[in-house]
Amino acid sequence: MASVTALVNERSVVIFSKTSCCMCHTIQTLIRSFGANPIVYELDEHPRGQQIEKELKGLGCKPSIPAVFIGQQLIGGANEIMTLHLKGQLVPLLLSSNAIWV
Repeated sequence: MASVTALVNERSVVIFSKTSCCMCHTIQTLIRSFGANPIVYELDEHPRGQQIEKELKGLGCKPSIPAVFIGQQLIGGANEIMTLHLKGQLVPLLLSSNAIWV
């Protein structure tokens, strides 16, 4: 879990993704549309991608991608992010983690 923990601490919003995943792209676009600038790790291009993906599964990410961390906390995948968005809770979460400003 050390690799994921170290990477998640780099920025307010961290997304683990794969270049071939359309839902990953959709979640990245949604989060960026609010003005957030997430750091995105494309696991199929990352030298330790397979190890990181195993760690994400160990944290309970099923499927392992996209995996979104906001404020160093695992929020979840596409379903969890879209649910937060539809409930009007995604923007407040981004604000409270200083990922965006008003």
